[in-house]
Amino acid sequence: MPKPKDGLVYCSLGTPSSFNPQLSTSANVVEATSLQLYDRLLRIDLDGRSFKPALATSWQVDDSGTRYRFKLRQNVQFHSTEYFTPSRPFNADDVVFSFRRIIDKTHPYHYVGRSDYSFFVSVGFPWLVKSVEAIDPSTVEFELFAPDSTFLSNLATNFAVILSADYGQQLSARGERHLIDKLPIGTGPFHFYRYKEEHFIKYRSHEAYWGVAPKLNEVVLDITPNGTMRLAKLLTGECDAMAFPLANELKMLREKPEFQVQYQNGFNVGYWAFNTDTPPLNDARVRKALALAINRDPIMEAVFYGTASIASSLLPPASWGYDATASAEAYDPQRARELLAEAGHPDGFDLDIWLLPVQRAYNPNSRKMALLLQDNLKQIGVHAHLVNHDWNAFRSGLSRGDHDSVLIGWTADNADPDNFFRPLLSCQAKLAGTNRAMWCDKHYDQLIDEARLATSFEKRQALYSQAQHYLVEQMPVVPIAHGMRTQASGEHVKGLTVEPFGGIDFSSVTIE
Repeated sequence: MPKPKDGLVYCSLGTPSSFNPQLSTSANVVEATSLQLYDRLLRIDLDGRSFKPALATSWQVDDSGTRYRFKLRQNVQFHSTEYFTPSRPFNADDVVFSFRRIIDKTHPYHYVGRSDYSFFVSVGFPWLVKSVEAIDPSTVEFELFAPDSTFLSNLATNFAVILSADYGQQLSARGERHLIDKLPIGTGPFHFYRYKEEHFIKYRSHEAYWGVAPKLNEVVLDITPNGTMRLAKLLTGECDAMAFPLANELKMLREKPEFQVQYQNGFNVGYWAFNTDTPPLNDARVRKALALAINRDPIMEAVFYGTASIASSLLPPASWGYDATASAEAYDPQRARELLAEAGHPDGFDLDIWLLPVQRAYNPNSRKMALLLQDNLKQIGVHAHLVNHDWNAFRSGLSRGDHDSVLIGWTADNADPDNFFRPLLSCQAKLAGTNRAMWCDKHYDQLIDEARLATSFEKRQALYSQAQHYLVEQMPVVPIAHGMRTQASGEHVKGLTVEPFGGIDFSSVTIE
């Protein structure tokens, strides 16, 4: 594939299942689309707790905490491509179209793409938002059923992108609604140009972009799932930058002056989830025994090579909701055997561990991690069988609950603790298919619901502390690591950074 003039080739991790991040929580979708093609109403500030204007220039909430009114940016242009010419700039109708698609089952696009809008369902968005209305072309109002302290955070995530109602209407008129997520239209700094499945995606700069115009004329995502191949393409100059160098490759790259490595302490967690619908994993004593059997120190050395920290909670220590006192007991195989005996399994049992089939910062090598777990579990009489699936079978099988347990993880979309607790372990998340523990616990849900409704920061902090202690008691998942997000590039690439909440931003990148 010839390199573009005045452009950049980025070796990416995988093929996106869609070009609309509303439809999927997959990192492949977010990284390929969110910050390239689309904008949101708000952006998350670097402090992770406040917001900056994007497509909304200002916003107000009424005294009841249930009505949010947004003033919209003027003269924002949608992409003009080979397949779509916009008839008007962005306005309130586009915001209404984008969010009603998610919450309104009678919306003409709700069932297009066969999505369950898993992120939005997992955070309760369809049951939170009562209405979305255009007050006038530059004003939109959301009415909520109840106050919610996480509402703005969820509007600022990489999933809450704004689509073109104009494009949707044109596709409907042609009987081609299915193209809305395959031939995407947004307001972002780049527009869709070409795509060859499993091979590459090409974007070109959006010349009428409302923000700072991108410096690159073209961005090519060279889809390269194999980490060794990504490195080879970087070394030979076939790619200007690469996603996620393997941990054991970082030292070599740092020693070569013609390359640079970017790091970011990610808001993520890698964890081992138990299917709590499946005996004997429906017994908290068994789950705690398995957690006590795991020695994390060798995992840090053999899997992460210094690019992660041991996780004692789903929340990383940088989170304002983190409680250092709510950590699981340390490695103790003797206590693990005692708990198994109490639970009626003195001789252990057999257990499947599903392996994450892709590399992620929170788990760069799931097979190596699983082999270490397997060895730990032998010491308490548990025989672990490692299960491999391709990506599509892996995701669909997890959603059905076919697994006993799985090594997986999560990258947060904002710094609010709710973005870990609700999508990963709530009853709504089980319905949405993002709760890999298949765990639905009324007490836990009550805690995180109260935290979401609370307006006092101190009250929210106290409730999240209680939730963390309760998770240690019930152990539906075992937190293992918080991984650094990394990427590497040639020294000629300037302005490429690692986004703390996922996605890749090429809008300020230059080539020298």
